[in-house]
Amino acid sequence: MATRARRHRVGTGNWEGSRPVPAAAPPARPSVHRRSPDSASLHSTHPPKRSATSKGFQFYRSGRASPPPCPPLYWSGMASSGGDPSGFIGRGTCMMSTSWRDKQHPNLINFIASFLAANSYRLNFLSLSPDFLFNNGGTSVAFVFETDWSSANEAAVFGRVNTLKRQFKYLYVVVVVPTGEANESFNQSYFKYGMELGCPTFVPVCDPEMGFEKIVKIAHARGVCRQQDITTTMRNERAQAVQCMDAFLRVLTSIPGIDSHDANALAQAIGSIEAVAKASKEFILENTDLSTEKAERIVRFFRDPQYYLSPKINRQSH
Repeated sequence: MATRARRHRVGTGNWEGSRPVPAAAPPARPSVHRRSPDSASLHSTHPPKRSATSKGFQFYRSGRASPPPCPPLYWSGMASSGGDPSGFIGRGTCMMSTSWRDKQHPNLINFIASFLAANSYRLNFLSLSPDFLFNNGGTSVAFVFETDWSSANEAAVFGRVNTLKRQFKYLYVVVVVPTGEANESFNQSYFKYGMELGCPTFVPVCDPEMGFEKIVKIAHARGVCRQQDITTTMRNERAQAVQCMDAFLRVLTSIPGIDSHDANALAQAIGSIEAVAKASKEFILENTDLSTEKAERIVRFFRDPQYYLSPKINRQSH
Protein backbone atom coordinates (compact mmCIF):
# COMPACT_ATOMS: atom_id res chain seq x y z
CA MET A 1 0.00 0.00 0.00
CA ALA A 2 2.85 2.36 0.80
CA THR A 3 4.35 1.74 -2.63
CA ARG A 4 1.04 2.49 -4.35
CA ALA A 5 0.65 5.67 -2.32
CA ARG A 6 4.10 6.85 -3.35
CA ARG A 7 3.44 6.15 -7.01
CA HIS A 8 0.11 7.94 -6.83
CA ARG A 9 1.59 11.03 -5.24
CA VAL A 10 4.48 11.15 -7.71
CA GLY A 11 2.07 10.87 -10.62
CA THR A 12 0.09 13.90 -9.48
CA GLY A 13 3.01 16.35 -9.44
CA ASN A 14 2.92 19.87 -10.82
CA TRP A 15 5.31 21.17 -13.47
CA GLU A 16 5.40 24.67 -12.02
CA GLY A 17 8.88 25.57 -10.79
CA SER A 18 10.57 22.40 -11.98
CA ARG A 19 13.87 22.58 -13.75
CA PRO A 20 15.11 19.85 -16.12
CA VAL A 21 18.58 18.43 -15.59
CA PRO A 22 21.01 18.27 -18.55
CA ALA A 23 21.66 14.68 -19.57
CA ALA A 24 25.45 15.19 -19.70
CA ALA A 25 25.68 16.52 -16.12
CA PRO A 26 25.15 14.64 -12.86
CA PRO A 27 21.64 15.15 -11.47
CA ALA A 28 21.42 18.36 -9.45
CA ARG A 29 18.51 18.34 -7.04
CA PRO A 30 16.79 21.59 -6.08
CA SER A 31 17.52 22.63 -2.49
CA VAL A 32 13.89 22.14 -1.45
CA HIS A 33 14.05 18.44 -2.28
CA ARG A 34 17.24 17.37 -0.49
CA ARG A 35 15.82 14.38 1.34
CA SER A 36 16.18 10.66 1.36
CA PRO A 37 15.05 8.82 -1.79
CA ASP A 38 11.85 7.60 -0.11
CA SER A 39 11.07 11.03 1.30
CA ALA A 40 11.75 12.68 -2.06
CA SER A 41 9.37 10.27 -3.73
CA LEU A 42 6.66 11.02 -1.21
CA HIS A 43 6.92 14.80 -1.19
CA SER A 44 8.21 15.72 -4.66
CA THR A 45 6.12 18.27 -6.54
CA HIS A 46 7.76 17.39 -9.86
CA PRO A 47 5.79 15.62 -12.57
CA PRO A 48 6.83 12.14 -13.56
CA LYS A 49 9.82 12.33 -15.86
CA ARG A 50 9.00 11.60 -19.47
CA SER A 51 10.95 10.94 -22.61
CA ALA A 52 9.79 11.45 -26.18
CA THR A 53 9.53 8.19 -28.09
CA SER A 54 7.71 7.03 -31.19
CA LYS A 55 5.14 5.32 -28.95
CA GLY A 56 4.42 8.36 -26.80
CA PHE A 57 5.67 9.54 -23.41
CA GLN A 58 7.03 7.04 -20.90
CA PHE A 59 6.71 7.76 -17.16
CA TYR A 60 9.51 7.41 -14.60
CA ARG A 61 9.50 7.62 -10.84
CA SER A 62 10.81 10.99 -9.71
CA GLY A 63 14.22 10.82 -8.05
CA ARG A 64 14.83 7.18 -9.07
CA ALA A 65 16.14 7.05 -12.61
CA SER A 66 16.74 9.58 -15.34
CA PRO A 67 14.75 9.15 -18.56
CA PRO A 68 16.50 7.84 -21.66
CA PRO A 69 17.85 10.76 -23.68
CA CYS A 70 15.88 12.28 -26.49
CA PRO A 71 17.59 11.57 -29.86
CA PRO A 72 20.46 14.05 -30.23
CA LEU A 73 20.01 16.75 -32.82
CA TYR A 74 22.29 15.50 -35.63
CA TRP A 75 25.55 15.48 -33.69
CA SER A 76 27.60 15.36 -36.91
CA GLY A 77 26.29 18.79 -37.86
CA MET A 78 25.69 20.29 -34.43
CA ALA A 79 28.94 19.50 -32.65
CA SER A 80 32.25 21.08 -33.52
CA SER A 81 33.81 17.98 -35.06
CA GLY A 82 32.92 14.38 -35.77
CA GLY A 83 29.64 14.44 -33.90
CA ASP A 84 31.32 14.86 -30.51
CA PRO A 85 28.67 15.81 -27.94
CA SER A 86 31.31 17.74 -25.96
CA GLY A 87 31.70 20.24 -28.80
CA PHE A 88 30.29 23.69 -29.35
CA ILE A 89 26.62 22.93 -28.78
CA GLY A 90 27.11 21.89 -25.16
CA ARG A 91 27.53 25.49 -24.01
CA GLY A 92 24.15 26.87 -25.04
CA THR A 93 21.45 28.32 -22.82
CA CYS A 94 17.73 28.38 -23.56
CA MET A 95 15.47 30.80 -21.71
CA MET A 96 11.76 30.04 -21.88
CA SER A 97 9.05 32.57 -21.14
CA THR A 98 7.00 31.56 -18.11
CA SER A 99 3.84 33.04 -19.62
CA TRP A 100 4.34 30.99 -22.80
CA ARG A 101 5.03 27.85 -20.75
CA ASP A 102 1.84 28.21 -18.73
CA LYS A 103 -0.26 28.19 -21.93
CA GLN A 104 1.22 24.96 -23.31
CA HIS A 105 0.41 21.31 -22.74
CA PRO A 106 2.74 19.62 -20.20
CA ASN A 107 3.69 16.99 -22.78
CA LEU A 108 5.20 19.67 -25.02
CA ILE A 109 7.13 21.21 -22.12
CA ASN A 110 8.52 17.79 -21.19
CA PHE A 111 9.51 17.15 -24.80
CA ILE A 112 11.35 20.49 -24.92
CA ALA A 113 13.14 19.77 -21.64
CA SER A 114 14.21 16.30 -22.83
CA PHE A 115 15.29 17.60 -26.21
CA LEU A 116 17.41 20.39 -24.73
CA ALA A 117 18.97 18.06 -22.16
CA ALA A 118 19.86 15.52 -24.85
CA ASN A 119 21.64 18.26 -26.78
CA SER A 120 23.40 19.70 -23.70
CA TYR A 121 21.44 22.95 -23.46
CA ARG A 122 20.61 24.53 -20.13
CA LEU A 123 16.96 25.52 -19.68
CA ASN A 124 15.88 28.48 -17.56
CA PHE A 125 12.40 29.89 -16.98
CA LEU A 126 12.20 33.69 -17.01
CA SER A 127 9.74 36.48 -17.64
CA LEU A 128 10.56 37.37 -21.27
CA SER A 129 8.95 39.38 -24.03
CA PRO A 130 9.76 36.73 -26.68
CA ASP A 131 8.73 33.12 -26.12
CA PHE A 132 12.32 31.82 -26.27
CA LEU A 133 15.71 33.47 -26.04
CA PHE A 134 18.78 31.39 -26.91
CA ASN A 135 22.36 32.31 -26.14
CA ASN A 136 24.77 30.24 -28.18
CA GLY A 137 28.35 31.19 -28.96
CA GLY A 138 27.84 34.69 -27.61
CA THR A 139 24.87 35.40 -29.88
CA SER A 140 21.34 35.99 -28.60
CA VAL A 141 18.51 34.78 -30.83
CA ALA A 142 14.86 35.47 -29.98
CA PHE A 143 11.91 33.36 -31.08
CA VAL A 144 8.15 33.73 -31.19
CA PHE A 145 6.62 30.24 -31.10
CA GLU A 146 2.94 30.05 -32.11
CA THR A 147 1.89 26.47 -31.44
CA ASP A 148 -1.79 26.95 -32.30
CA TRP A 149 -2.33 29.29 -35.25
CA SER A 150 -5.74 30.90 -35.49
CA SER A 151 -6.90 33.79 -37.63
CA ALA A 152 -8.81 35.08 -34.59
CA ASN A 153 -5.58 36.20 -32.90
CA GLU A 154 -3.66 37.28 -36.01
CA ALA A 155 -3.70 40.96 -35.00
CA ALA A 156 -2.11 40.19 -31.64
CA VAL A 157 0.52 37.93 -33.21
CA PHE A 158 1.68 40.34 -35.91
CA GLY A 159 1.47 43.32 -33.59
CA ARG A 160 3.75 41.53 -31.16
CA VAL A 161 6.14 40.57 -33.95
CA ASN A 162 6.40 44.19 -35.12
CA THR A 163 7.26 45.23 -31.56
CA LEU A 164 9.87 42.51 -30.99
CA LYS A 165 11.69 43.00 -34.30
CA ARG A 166 12.64 46.50 -33.14
CA GLN A 167 14.10 45.07 -29.93
CA PHE A 168 16.09 42.07 -31.19
CA LYS A 169 18.61 41.91 -34.00
CA TYR A 170 17.94 38.21 -34.58
CA LEU A 171 14.24 37.34 -34.37
CA TYR A 172 12.47 34.33 -35.88
CA VAL A 173 8.78 33.44 -35.82
CA VAL A 174 7.88 29.73 -35.83
CA VAL A 175 4.21 29.04 -36.60
CA VAL A 176 2.52 25.62 -36.39
CA VAL A 177 0.11 25.18 -39.34
CA PRO A 178 -0.93 21.51 -39.29
CA THR A 179 -3.49 21.71 -42.13
CA GLY A 180 -3.73 23.25 -45.56
CA GLU A 181 -6.50 25.56 -44.37
CA ALA A 182 -4.35 26.83 -41.51
CA ASN A 183 -1.44 27.39 -43.87
CA GLU A 184 -3.63 29.34 -46.28
CA SER A 185 -5.00 31.42 -43.41
CA PHE A 186 -1.48 32.20 -42.22
CA ASN A 187 -0.32 33.21 -45.72
CA GLN A 188 -3.26 35.58 -46.12
CA SER A 189 -2.58 37.16 -42.74
CA TYR A 190 1.13 37.52 -43.54
CA PHE A 191 0.43 39.68 -46.59
CA LYS A 192 -2.54 41.38 -44.96
CA TYR A 193 -0.31 42.88 -42.27
CA GLY A 194 2.40 43.90 -44.76
CA MET A 195 5.26 41.82 -43.41
CA GLU A 196 8.60 42.46 -45.09
CA LEU A 197 10.14 39.27 -46.45
CA GLY A 198 12.87 38.08 -44.10
CA CYS A 199 12.27 40.83 -41.52
CA PRO A 200 11.73 38.83 -39.45
CA THR A 201 11.92 35.33 -40.89
CA PHE A 202 8.76 33.22 -40.50
CA VAL A 203 9.12 29.43 -40.29
CA PRO A 204 5.88 27.44 -40.81
CA VAL A 205 5.96 23.86 -39.46
CA CYS A 206 3.57 20.92 -39.19
CA ASP A 207 3.69 20.26 -35.44
CA PRO A 208 5.15 21.79 -32.25
CA GLU A 209 7.91 19.19 -31.91
CA MET A 210 9.19 19.93 -35.40
CA GLY A 211 8.93 23.62 -34.65
CA PHE A 212 11.14 23.39 -31.59
CA GLU A 213 13.73 21.34 -33.46
CA LYS A 214 13.84 24.14 -36.04
CA ILE A 215 14.31 26.67 -33.25
CA VAL A 216 17.33 24.83 -31.83
CA LYS A 217 18.89 24.41 -35.28
CA ILE A 218 18.51 28.11 -36.08
CA ALA A 219 19.95 29.17 -32.72
CA HIS A 220 22.89 26.81 -33.14
CA ALA A 221 23.59 28.00 -36.69
CA ARG A 222 23.65 31.61 -35.50
CA GLY A 223 26.09 30.68 -32.76
CA VAL A 224 28.40 28.87 -35.17
CA CYS A 225 28.34 31.84 -37.54
CA ARG A 226 29.41 34.09 -34.68
CA GLN A 227 32.10 31.76 -33.36
CA GLN A 228 33.68 30.99 -36.74
CA ASP A 229 33.09 34.50 -38.11
CA ILE A 230 31.22 33.05 -41.08
CA THR A 231 29.22 36.24 -41.52
CA THR A 232 32.37 38.26 -42.23
CA THR A 233 33.56 35.61 -44.68
CA MET A 234 30.23 35.71 -46.53
CA ARG A 235 30.32 39.51 -46.59
CA ASN A 236 33.83 39.46 -48.10
CA GLU A 237 32.79 36.87 -50.68
CA ARG A 238 29.78 38.99 -51.61
CA ALA A 239 31.98 42.07 -52.04
CA GLN A 240 34.38 40.06 -54.20
CA ALA A 241 31.49 38.81 -56.34
CA VAL A 242 30.29 42.39 -56.84
CA GLN A 243 33.78 43.45 -57.90
CA CYS A 244 33.97 40.56 -60.38
CA MET A 245 30.58 41.53 -61.79
CA ASP A 246 31.70 45.14 -62.19
CA ALA A 247 34.78 43.98 -64.09
CA PHE A 248 32.60 41.75 -66.27
CA LEU A 249 30.31 44.66 -67.15
CA ARG A 250 33.23 46.96 -67.93
CA VAL A 251 34.75 44.43 -70.34
CA LEU A 252 31.56 43.64 -72.23
CA THR A 253 30.30 47.23 -72.41
CA SER A 254 33.62 48.19 -73.97
CA ILE A 255 32.41 46.35 -77.10
CA PRO A 256 30.79 48.91 -79.45
CA GLY A 257 26.99 48.60 -79.39
CA ILE A 258 26.81 46.48 -76.21
CA ASP A 259 25.10 48.19 -73.26
CA SER A 260 24.62 47.20 -69.61
CA HIS A 261 21.38 45.31 -70.33
CA ASP A 262 23.15 43.17 -72.94
CA ALA A 263 26.06 42.52 -70.58
CA ASN A 264 23.73 41.42 -67.77
CA ALA A 265 21.85 39.13 -70.14
CA LEU A 266 25.13 37.50 -71.17
CA ALA A 267 26.19 37.13 -67.53
CA GLN A 268 22.96 35.37 -66.57
CA ALA A 269 22.68 33.14 -69.64
CA ILE A 270 26.30 32.28 -70.36
CA GLY A 271 28.43 33.16 -67.34
CA SER A 272 32.05 34.24 -67.27
CA ILE A 273 33.96 36.29 -69.82
CA GLU A 274 35.78 33.12 -70.89
CA ALA A 275 32.45 31.40 -71.60
CA VAL A 276 31.21 34.40 -73.58
CA ALA A 277 34.44 34.44 -75.60
CA LYS A 278 33.96 30.76 -76.53
CA ALA A 279 30.22 31.00 -77.27
CA SER A 280 29.05 30.84 -80.87
CA LYS A 281 26.67 33.30 -82.48
CA GLU A 282 23.93 30.67 -82.53
CA PHE A 283 24.38 29.92 -78.82
CA ILE A 284 24.18 33.62 -77.93
CA LEU A 285 21.01 34.10 -79.99
CA GLU A 286 19.40 31.00 -78.51
CA ASN A 287 20.02 31.91 -74.86
CA THR A 288 19.70 35.72 -74.84
CA ASP A 289 17.51 38.43 -76.34
CA LEU A 290 20.43 40.03 -78.20
CA SER A 291 20.02 40.86 -81.86
CA THR A 292 21.92 39.06 -84.62
CA GLU A 293 24.09 42.12 -85.19
CA LYS A 294 25.14 42.28 -81.54
CA ALA A 295 25.83 38.54 -81.40
CA GLU A 296 28.06 38.79 -84.49
CA ARG A 297 29.86 41.78 -82.99
CA ILE A 298 30.59 39.89 -79.76
CA VAL A 299 31.93 36.86 -81.65
CA ARG A 300 34.14 39.10 -83.83
CA PHE A 301 35.40 41.02 -80.80
CA PHE A 302 36.78 37.90 -79.14
CA ARG A 303 37.91 35.96 -82.23
CA ASP A 304 38.91 38.40 -84.98
CA PRO A 305 42.33 39.95 -84.23
CA GLN A 306 41.86 42.66 -86.84
CA TYR A 307 38.65 43.67 -85.09
CA TYR A 308 39.67 43.57 -81.42
CA LEU A 309 43.09 45.13 -82.04
CA SER A 310 41.73 48.07 -84.00
CA PRO A 311 40.90 51.28 -82.08
CA LYS A 312 37.21 51.64 -81.28
CA ILE A 313 35.04 54.17 -79.50
CA ASN A 314 31.93 52.91 -77.79
CA ARG A 315 29.44 55.74 -77.94
CA GLN A 316 26.73 53.81 -76.10
CA SER A 317 25.48 55.46 -72.92
CA HIS A 318 25.68 53.02 -70.00
